[in-house]
Amino acid sequence: MRRNIWLIAISSIVLLVVVNNVVFFYITRYLLQQELDQQLISLSAQVRQAAEQRRVGLDLFEEQISRELRAASIAAKYALDEDVENITAEQLEALAKELDLSHITLLKKLENNDIVLYQSSDPKQINKSTASWDPWHRIFHELFEMKTIDEEWLGTSLPNFWSGPYEVSSTDYTNIYKWGYFYDGTTNYMIDPYIDYTAVNTYNELTGLDRLFEDLVQSNESLLEISIVNPLTFPNDQVTIEEDGSERKHIVQRPVLYGSYNYKSKHDELDVKKAFNSGERITRTERTAKAYTYKMFIPVSVEEERLAMVDEEGQPMEGYVLVITSSYEHIAESLRESVVRVALMTILITSIMLPAVILVMNYFKNLREEAVKVAQDTYIEEINALFQSIRSQRHDFINQVQTIHSLIKLKHYDEVENYAAEIAGEIHFINDYINIGNPAVAALIRSKLSQAEAYHIEFTHDVKAVKLTELAGQALDINRILGNLIDNAFDEVLKYEESDRKVSLYGREEQHTLHLKISNYCENAKEKINLPLFKSGFSTKLGEHHGLGLSIIESIVKQYKGDIQMSAPDDETIVFEVRIPLKTN
Repeated sequence: MRRNIWLIAISSIVLLVVVNNVVFFYITRYLLQQELDQQLISLSAQVRQAAEQRRVGLDLFEEQISRELRAASIAAKYALDEDVENITAEQLEALAKELDLSHITLLKKLENNDIVLYQSSDPKQINKSTASWDPWHRIFHELFEMKTIDEEWLGTSLPNFWSGPYEVSSTDYTNIYKWGYFYDGTTNYMIDPYIDYTAVNTYNELTGLDRLFEDLVQSNESLLEISIVNPLTFPNDQVTIEEDGSERKHIVQRPVLYGSYNYKSKHDELDVKKAFNSGERITRTERTAKAYTYKMFIPVSVEEERLAMVDEEGQPMEGYVLVITSSYEHIAESLRESVVRVALMTILITSIMLPAVILVMNYFKNLREEAVKVAQDTYIEEINALFQSIRSQRHDFINQVQTIHSLIKLKHYDEVENYAAEIAGEIHFINDYINIGNPAVAALIRSKLSQAEAYHIEFTHDVKAVKLTELAGQALDINRILGNLIDNAFDEVLKYEESDRKVSLYGREEQHTLHLKISNYCENAKEKINLPLFKSGFSTKLGEHHGLGLSIIESIVKQYKGDIQMSAPDDETIVFEVRIPLKTN
């Protein structure tokens, strides 16, 4: 049994340590992830603000380029003939060089309502149709009709002029240009000057978003990359199949608008679309081919701003998704370090506390064993005295019978009656102990009767059939309750004259309940029952009493889910009643 108790105690401690570490692990991981979330959210706000500032700066820069293209168009109008048939490619080439342009192309509207690149300084452009260039083809018609272009989201609109965003050339897929289109009705053609991507590329390298993202990644050791993606074209490039079967990519439909996209995952496409459609941040922790990553997908709305970005059908977009990829390794490392520290601390504390717990348990075990030994010694002593009385009675029985016989022969009938009454009283005295039912309880009552006789206390008892079968293992606790109740009553009546020193004890097993009741003489009883008699340390006695008796009784009774009550039937009697439920099958 002792071995099992120690095994249970040690197992409980180990289980407690394991549960503590598991709970600490998940709480720490949650807190670290929350901290990372806050960092990324704060970073995303900075990126959005910086991106907007850079975008506005780029818009102004491109708008200035558009104005220069318009000025070049007006200059070309005055330098060229009004009829496109009278203009040669050589003239356009020389004029483009003089105006510092990449090329100049002239567009003509045909009778079939098609608009073609009719003449150009770039031979690849000549006679190419624009019918498949949506929305460019529609804008060309509006320019020829002298309408104001309202495609602000896709370029810059000026009087008789519109300039689109940088885009891949339809005749040279390796080059990116910015085109301007001018028509004021004074010629039978539209002037299309354009320049390459060099100026904007230099601007982006120095102050653009790509440079900003690179600087942020380099300054933050846990940050891996930042991307601005088109949620409706991501992750694949959008291409146009030309008449000759070749494929042409489109800048305004590119899936990654700014930044890099190196840490790819099969879940990225779904997460991007989910964030964009729901308007909520999406996070994912995943091991990719390159790193253990933590990604945050943040939808950004730009409904009231210009955004040179279209969906897969060429329609303007009203937002994008900001993807911030961070390394999860630093969280895992911090988590490992925290768990190791806590584990070491737990082991240290356990190694200190376990011996202390063992010492405390041994101390209380020794105290209990000592108390049990004292109780057993008292029990054995009282039982031996009881048995000795029975043996003495049996031994004297023959002599007593012979004495009665002799007294009868001598006809001393009065002496026979007195002698028989004395014998009957002793037999009744012994039978009372037998009727109590439990040897330990009987021994205690016999001991208290002897004590009452010494104190000149009239102690009567009516305790029968208290077998304690269901409480056999707890007879010691029942005797502690009885002993303290009787001692408390004795202490109270000793305050008064011998004639008032009266104590009465009642005990029965009734309806699966042990019922104990003790009453004693007590002056001002009705007042005393209102005092905190069950409070530890409270006492109405003088001297060295500590006020622990009733407190001990109450604690034991509660331990067995019992009840203790006190009452005062009159002002000179106080009663304590204890009821303890007995175990039933």
